[in-house]
Amino acid sequence: MRRPGELEPVPRRSTVEIVAAELRSAIMYGALPPGSQLGEAELATRLGISRGPLREAMQRLVQEGLLHSEPHRGLFVITLDHADVEDVYLSRLAIERAACALVMARNRGEAVARLTEALDALVAAARDRDRVAMSDADQAFHAVLVSASGSPRLERMAQTLLVETRMCLNELQDTYPEPDELVHEHRRIVDAIADGAEERLLRLIEEHMTGSIERLRPSARPLDSDPAS
Repeated sequence: MRRPGELEPVPRRSTVEIVAAELRSAIMYGALPPGSQLGEAELATRLGISRGPLREAMQRLVQEGLLHSEPHRGLFVITLDHADVEDVYLSRLAIERAACALVMARNRGEAVARLTEALDALVAAARDRDRVAMSDADQAFHAVLVSASGSPRLERMAQTLLVETRMCLNELQDTYPEPDELVHEHRRIVDAIADGAEERLLRLIEEHMTGSIERLRPSARPLDSDPAS
């Protein structure tokens, strides 16, 4: 285990990794909206890179399921319908249940410390009633929860699902929980870990995900439709 203050090598990120992260973020925040086509020339110019690493980065996102290829047309950002939304949250439930079981079997103290810091960011965003910051903090909390499991494979699978979750929330902000409700849900998760209450923790994670499905289900319009239409 790393001792406090001990220096470790800083991981170096390749150009492809950096570009993939930029594209992933643009999809997550809607700068590259659902259904939009990715033009190599334009993106390479905007990012200030050659087409080689851009193509490799885009192929990574194809493998992750965030982009799809259409023959003779090119690459497009995926669109999500309500069946996809349910599938995203059910997949997250499976991953986060597994992550929670590992957290409870390993260093709960470290997990509580990291999650408390993430919860503080959520509390601050909720206090300001900043919906974008709340979504960011919500996503960060769940990313930390999976990371605290110590499983790089669960973390890798969760990454794409969290991007897809954010795509859903970008389109359906009117269904997002009230700030106090959102904070309360996440505080109960931290408390369950701190108390060593695994059964309660797993129940809370299931309620959190199924509750999100129910909140998103009532809307009849497709997630990529024009809200004014």
